[in-house]
Amino acid sequence: MLKRMVKMTFQKDHIEDFLAIFEASKNLIRQFPGCRHLELLHLEGQPEVMFTFSIWEGQEALEAYRQSELFQRTWSKTKVLFAGKPEAWSMEEVAEV
Repeated sequence: MLKRMVKMTFQKDHIEDFLAIFEASKNLIRQFPGCRHLELLHLEGQPEVMFTFSIWEGQEALEAYRQSELFQRTWSKTKVLFAGKPEAWSMEEVAEV
């Protein structure tokens, strides 16, 4: 399994715009082949800093999503709302507690 964290900082006046995009696309992303989990978080005290946390069957599944029309459509609407450059990390579990 591959765990993916993406940090996004939004322009404060576009937070609601992003939340609408996420609401419209979250179930489609969750149903994408290889996606096991998706959630949206925000940094406490800084609602303009949000993270998506997702779990994928592997790098191939994540890459298939990133090449999909769904990702391209969602990302093109999202990236224009940023106040800063997004950051992303893909992680593999070392040990489970």
